[in-house]
Amino acid sequence: MTAVPPGHVVAAPVIALAGLCTAAVLIRVALSIHRADGTFVACRGAGFVGMGALATASAGPILWWVPGRPVFWLTAVLAVAAACFVIGTSLLPGAARDWVVRLRRMFDGVGLGVSLGFAAYLIPAATRRPDTVPALLIAAGGVAMVTVIVLRARPRPVPTMWCGAGSSLVLIGLGMLAFRSSGTVLWAATALVVGGLAASAVGGSRRDLPLPPLEPRHPDQYLASYPLLAVPAAVGVVAAIWHLVTVRDFDTEAVVFGLVMVSVLVVRELLVVRDIRRYAGRLRVAEAHFRSLVAGATDLTLVLDERLTVRWQSPAAARLFGLRDEEVIGRAFQELIHPDDAADAGAVIGSVLAGEHEGGPPVLVNARLRDGARLWRDTESTISDQRAVPEVAALVVHVRDVGERRHLERTLTRLSYLDQLTGLANRRALMRDLLAFRRRAGRQGTLLVIDLHGLAEVNDTRGREIGDAVLIEVSRRIRGLLGGEDVAARLGGDEFAVLTSESAVPAYALAARIVTTLGEPYPLPGATVTLYTSVGLAELSGGADSDDVLRQADLARQRARQLGRDRVEWYDPDVEIQLHRRMELEQQLLGAAGRGELDLVFQPVVELRDGHPPAGVEALLRWRHPHLGTVAPRELLPIAASLGITAELDEWVLDEACRRLASWSVRDDFWLSVNVGPRELLTARFPERVTTILHRYGLPPERLVVEVAETWIAEDVPAIVAALAGLRKLGVRAALDDFGSGQTSLSHLRRLPVDMLKLSRALIDPPSEAVVGGGPAVLDVVVSLGRRLGLDVVAKGLETGEHVTRAVAAGCRYGQGFALGHPGPAERVEAYLESHRR
Repeated sequence: MTAVPPGHVVAAPVIALAGLCTAAVLIRVALSIHRADGTFVACRGAGFVGMGALATASAGPILWWVPGRPVFWLTAVLAVAAACFVIGTSLLPGAARDWVVRLRRMFDGVGLGVSLGFAAYLIPAATRRPDTVPALLIAAGGVAMVTVIVLRARPRPVPTMWCGAGSSLVLIGLGMLAFRSSGTVLWAATALVVGGLAASAVGGSRRDLPLPPLEPRHPDQYLASYPLLAVPAAVGVVAAIWHLVTVRDFDTEAVVFGLVMVSVLVVRELLVVRDIRRYAGRLRVAEAHFRSLVAGATDLTLVLDERLTVRWQSPAAARLFGLRDEEVIGRAFQELIHPDDAADAGAVIGSVLAGEHEGGPPVLVNARLRDGARLWRDTESTISDQRAVPEVAALVVHVRDVGERRHLERTLTRLSYLDQLTGLANRRALMRDLLAFRRRAGRQGTLLVIDLHGLAEVNDTRGREIGDAVLIEVSRRIRGLLGGEDVAARLGGDEFAVLTSESAVPAYALAARIVTTLGEPYPLPGATVTLYTSVGLAELSGGADSDDVLRQADLARQRARQLGRDRVEWYDPDVEIQLHRRMELEQQLLGAAGRGELDLVFQPVVELRDGHPPAGVEALLRWRHPHLGTVAPRELLPIAASLGITAELDEWVLDEACRRLASWSVRDDFWLSVNVGPRELLTARFPERVTTILHRYGLPPERLVVEVAETWIAEDVPAIVAALAGLRKLGVRAALDDFGSGQTSLSHLRRLPVDMLKLSRALIDPPSEAVVGGGPAVLDVVVSLGRRLGLDVVAKGLETGEHVTRAVAAGCRYGQGFALGHPGPAERVEAYLESHRR
């Protein structure tokens, strides 16, 4: 038996022990990963590297037992270890995605390894031995394949790099042992093997390795092959030139070695050409898809350089905007934008160039762009900063025509602020403009709220179409009275408003003109309509906000409506107080009779010629409000009319007055007069109610006088005549109240079945010329006419002795007023009647 060299005594155990320890560690890790995951996928890399370490450990016994230079056995160990290391490294997480990628990278490593082996074979010609060539090739190929696998990993995990570096060191060390296993080479090889095994153990024992990411098909997979192909070719050429210069001859082994290298490189070249062709085909398909998408897109795509010059536009430009390439490419992007929008668009693009939106979504720019027909289009553009992408290195602008959308938005906005019937602004637009008026510093203004009366009757009698035509004409007349900055609006129904910048006096004059203009007749097919108007005014500076100004103007409008037709009223705090009072009265009047708050007072009507004895009394309604005090008829009756309870109040007054008359001890010709409204008088059941009440209290019909106001006689003369005739048949007398305050013609007076005329105070006072001519002569004529018609004449409003004297001189039979007797409650009037009876 040959003695073991002294160096082998130390190196062999060290290599064997390091290999066994590394193999034990890595195989144990692989089995542990397998038990944890239940699969072999995650543990194969560590397992194969461990098998490579186990194969490396067998080099120790070879050095110990095989005498001389064990090149063959070390080459076999090197081959097994290289195969295990290469396979294990390619299976580590992150190294490669599938076997196709792994084999391609292994082949790249073979080409590099053959070239390096060829170079190594040629250069050290003096020390070269033929039996070391396989080991040289295996070591070079293994190291090259492991290096390519590690360097091509994306990303490169740290454990994979440790395993790759360790495997390379082990293969280099085994190759050195096969080349020479003594001296310095032995100790260097041993150190490389032990260090490589340690590095492999460190990298392969990591259990927290991430799963390999899915690698997309990227050009780098193909184009990155060129450097790997150029490196081995350059190495082989340099080695061949060096050998030719130094040796000047190639032996058979060198030629065979070179042919193998060239064959490998040719195959690698063919594979690269095949990959490039496949990639070029995919590029053509992708480009065709891109062109079809861009050409059929609804957006125009522009590519801008750093100076915002258009470098490319999509084929859709001609179809969408009528723009040719020569009209756009090479021009500044700002030249396409409307001058009014260029500043804002430039500011946004400048912020993109400054990197203020880096990493965020594309920036939106709204601007008008000029199309091929030299027209401005409303567009919406998104700007994406692609300067960091090497293939683009520009700003990408996607332009969309939003003209139809903007037109629709403007139309919807206009419709939302427009009254569809009249074309005026609606309430929403009025409030917007009112807010704008109030925000203007130092700007005065006035709001007018206009209410039409009589439109409901037009709709009921002539139809909604005629009513709409009247509203359109009203809006036309209002518009014709306004200035350039004034705003006319329709609040809804028959309410309109005018917002004017005028001060108080011009605004009031404008309101007066509106009342006059809207009061003119409206000629319609087959008829003419007349409307009445109430206008309320409020200053813009008088309200806390816009809603408050509108509320104030509306309160003034309500006050104007309460005071009569065709009125204009300013808002002031007293108006609001009066309206609140009215609202409170309206709420409480409905139950006033049930609560016992209604009462009657009676005013005597006396004979003027015979010492003023009482001939009768007039019943007057009073509301004794528990908090507001006594509410007079002039305030009470309009509220009752608006609530629609006038008929109920008239019936209560008639019943209560007859009850009081029946309880008094008076002569049989003493009469009682009550005021009856038109709604109660014209009902079919009114005569029946009068008969029932008279029978209930046992009163003769002739003791009851029903008073009818002259102011509403002319509205429906035939109906009034029929109603009064029905009462006369019952024996009830009728009186025409306030004669001289209205426009009752003499022909109507002759037709009316009345028994008594109650003259208005306007005929008694000397300054009454403004009413019916005025003066004593007119009073004499009226009294004479009444007497000739057989009517009893009662002079009302006699408040002074002069009034009484004038009434007596004119021939009035009866008189009524404060000079003759104040209205009083039933008890006081009863005492008054008793004193006169005695």
